[in-house]
Amino acid sequence: MPELEQAGFWPRGADADGPGVGFGAGGPLDDLAPGPELASHACQAAADLARLDDDQLVGVLRAARRLSSWTAAMELSAVAALAARRPAGSSRAAEHVADELAAALTLTRRGAESLLSEAAALAVMPATAAALASGTIDAYRAHIITAEAVGLSPAGRAAVEEQVLPGAGKMTSGELRSAVRRAVLAADPQAAIRRRQQAQGQARVERWAEHAGTAALAGRDLPPDRAIRADQALTEAARWLAAHGADGGMDALRAQAFLALLAGDPIASLLPSPADPASVTPADPASAADSQATSAGGSGGRGLRGSITLTMPVSAWLGLSDAPGEVPGFGALDAGACRDLAAGLAAAGYPAAAWHLTLTGPGGIAVGHGCARTAPGPDSTGLARRLDWLRQIKIDWLETGACTHSRESPRYRPPPSLAHLIKVRQRACCFPGCRRPARRCDEDHTIPYDQGGRTCECNLSPLCRTHHRAKQAGGWHLSQPEPGHLTWTLPHGRSYQVTPASYPG
Repeated sequence: MPELEQAGFWPRGADADGPGVGFGAGGPLDDLAPGPELASHACQAAADLARLDDDQLVGVLRAARRLSSWTAAMELSAVAALAARRPAGSSRAAEHVADELAAALTLTRRGAESLLSEAAALAVMPATAAALASGTIDAYRAHIITAEAVGLSPAGRAAVEEQVLPGAGKMTSGELRSAVRRAVLAADPQAAIRRRQQAQGQARVERWAEHAGTAALAGRDLPPDRAIRADQALTEAARWLAAHGADGGMDALRAQAFLALLAGDPIASLLPSPADPASVTPADPASAADSQATSAGGSGGRGLRGSITLTMPVSAWLGLSDAPGEVPGFGALDAGACRDLAAGLAAAGYPAAAWHLTLTGPGGIAVGHGCARTAPGPDSTGLARRLDWLRQIKIDWLETGACTHSRESPRYRPPPSLAHLIKVRQRACCFPGCRRPARRCDEDHTIPYDQGGRTCECNLSPLCRTHHRAKQAGGWHLSQPEPGHLTWTLPHGRSYQVTPASYPG
């Protein structure tokens, strides 16, 4: 095979000991931009994967993903170029570009139309196209960005790209979608609101057959505040069923509750042969919810109540800005939808609802937090009274840098106040890319308690059960050099950093 790299690109002999040496962490091929050079070395390495160690194998995996992005950008550029040669109005050929693509690529017309739309969207977002061609993002991440930014002005699209692209390659698809939605709302709140309102005008329920011979039933383009509350109602119904002896996991029980509620059947009818179904009524657990500015519990209906976390900037809650908020597991919400959700939750009557204030520093990272003993009052409360309510909240400042251990506990289980602060600092599981809300995670000692680890801000972090177990597996190592900053070292030898997530606004 001819030598493709330029002389002096890296020292001669760097790959002399095998096809994968350059793919190791920090090696000359580990972050090489996609193109003929990378393709040549990746092909050599792929021909004998058994000779590679774990680190080199991960390097080849990363290279293959960058090459896939590069070729996807090439394909979409070619599609856009072909479409540009069939200008609308010059001939009827412009009406059948999708048919040309379908014939050339053996696609259905719908598949070809989708490809054509993707190419057109990418053509007006040049920074996203460049990130795809360079392998910084893959085709699915490019689709997330273009799909969420549709309908924005050129300036709005450019603002979204400027905000999300620097970190897009290090986000999972879920993290990126949430980040892009926040950026879209920040770039043009009114356009995003109009898009939501127009889509809600097409609200519908769809039914279709699944591949396994089962069926699917889904509501589409629903108002987000009501959909979030309905979703939580299903979760609480499933929890109640599980607590009363119903068989199945949470997903299966949620599905059963979904069908029962739509069909008008009592939830208790799903229990295994109760003696008197009419006498069995769902419980009414207390609700609680955290928020950057304020929060409320969620209504489950039919006596069911669960927990919905609504996070929104104080300025948006006060009506002074249109800064977006978010609901964990759903993503970004425009300020109006946030206020609708908060009003709906308040109207549902939640005496146990929790109200919190989190102060943020650069990058939206939490630096202080306080909890209120009383609710701030209804929306009709004057601005001055709401500001007075905010001023009465006592703020606890989170540890940064060298920990003072001022909140350290001698016990294994952290006190509720400390556990709460830990889950304010890190709002999700602390494994890279995991989005499981912190309130549903374990409070993990980075250094195990029985090995001398402190029950303190500098040694605690939320981990979901899966990643809690993974941390204890052979070859896995977790450290927390300063409060909230964690380093995972995995069996293949590479390390990954996790820092506190930013709050919206």
